[in-house]
Amino acid sequence: MDLKQIKQIIDLMKRSELTEFAVEEEGFKLKIRRGATGLPIVTTNPGSNPPFAYADPAPASTPAAATPTTPAPAADEAGVTYVKSPMVGTFYRAASPESKPFADVGTKVVENSVVCIIEAMKIMNEIQAETKGAVVEVLVENGQPVEYGQKLFKIKQ
Repeated sequence: MDLKQIKQIIDLMKRSELTEFAVEEEGFKLKIRRGATGLPIVTTNPGSNPPFAYADPAPASTPAAATPTTPAPAADEAGVTYVKSPMVGTFYRAASPESKPFADVGTKVVENSVVCIIEAMKIMNEIQAETKGAVVEVLVENGQPVEYGQKLFKIKQ
């Protein structure tokens, strides 16, 4: 699936009342759904094509794909894994200011547990733990800008 096809899907979602769209093609999965704010949330499966970004001149919504994190174990701490940011953006611990955080210290997570959201180009990208364990430390403050590869959570297996 190329960028032009994805743009057409997003344009269709803008024009209609579609709230969710999913497609699977040759090992590539794409899921687009409207978040609580009405902005699209785009996720892809692990091992899919690399993330891309599309700049739409319309300020209402601009899609970007998120690839779930691939944590790397720390060499100095056995059994500890870090969830790292797959993109540059703004880190949010919850879906909205009134919502409880996705993950806090002591929260048990599994591979597909959503631990935070990173906003990039007005798109809310759900970030998954990609590992089993318990959150030991949250390394980023809510609303803080994050860089690609920055450690977000420390998880003990």
